[in-house]
Amino acid sequence: MAATAPAAPAEPELDRSGAEDEPRGTEPEEDGGNGQAGPTAGAQQQHRLAKLPLSRIKALMKADPDVSLASQESVFIIAKATELFVEMIAKDALVYAQQGKRKTLQRKDLDNAIEAIDEFAFLEGTLD
Repeated sequence: MAATAPAAPAEPELDRSGAEDEPRGTEPEEDGGNGQAGPTAGAQQQHRLAKLPLSRIKALMKADPDVSLASQESVFIIAKATELFVEMIAKDALVYAQQGKRKTLQRKDLDNAIEAIDEFAFLEGTLD
């Protein structure tokens, strides 16, 4: 008996990861030429991969009274998740800017993206 492949969805899902051009896990690895190994090398590797300042992310995390310690790994993960979130909402808002024949995002574009996309429902009313 032959196995049948599942039917393709009528509408392809959008990949919101932003990695259409690159396969996952292929961030450039820069050695820096110092041949350093150990705990500080890992921290420097994470710092290069993060676009947001990790020290500020850590300060924001520690501003929460429930957080007393924040590991470097957790700070990096929060920074990376924040970057991906900002990228995703910006790309979705860009669609609305382009519909208005503009290249610059405006607040109304963010409002439209928040209203139209269920994933952003938790943001409704936050920009008021």
